[in-house]
Amino acid sequence: MIASVRGVIQSIGIDHLIIETGGIGFLIYAPRPTLNTIGEVGREVVLHTLLIVREDALTLYGFSDPAQRNLFEQLIGVSGIGPKIALNLLSSGTPDEVRNSIASGDVARLARVPGIGKKTAERIVLELRGKLDLRQVANASSVNLHTIDRELSDILISLGYSAAEAAAAIAALPVDAPPTLEERLRLALRYFGSA
Repeated sequence: MIASVRGVIQSIGIDHLIIETGGIGFLIYAPRPTLNTIGEVGREVVLHTLLIVREDALTLYGFSDPAQRNLFEQLIGVSGIGPKIALNLLSSGTPDEVRNSIASGDVARLARVPGIGKKTAERIVLELRGKLDLRQVANASSVNLHTIDRELSDILISLGYSAAEAAAAIAALPVDAPPTLEERLRLALRYFGSA
């Protein structure tokens, strides 16, 4: 197995790049977030890779970190999910967003990815929901939610509510309230309407 490749970027395509190392140019397929942040032609990079051997091809896939590669391996382990669909899924957001969608059973979000229909999205959720390591996602989500609630407090205060009233409205939000500022604001304003 080729676990990583270090070399100089020769070219970057829509879904792949070519890295030259030791006089050999490796064609490596990668998700869009990796390709967008990898740098420019001529730069030396390291990619964490996975070599997939098929009857008619040896294909190398590259990722910015081992966690992204592990998620790719889990995705291609789901029946009906090949490397191309797994790359599309990893290109649809950050690894944490993809894990969060699977863990929360967000079939609609997964089904919006090219190549994944509703049934395939349901299969991904069914097969991976309990297998994903969500500790990092939970930490990132709680930090993000804290930031959103700070913004929400500022908006409520700018609307004329006191800091104590804003804090009470935020504390009264349901545990399963959506993590978007707009939805949390709507629920907070509903709290004032019922108070």
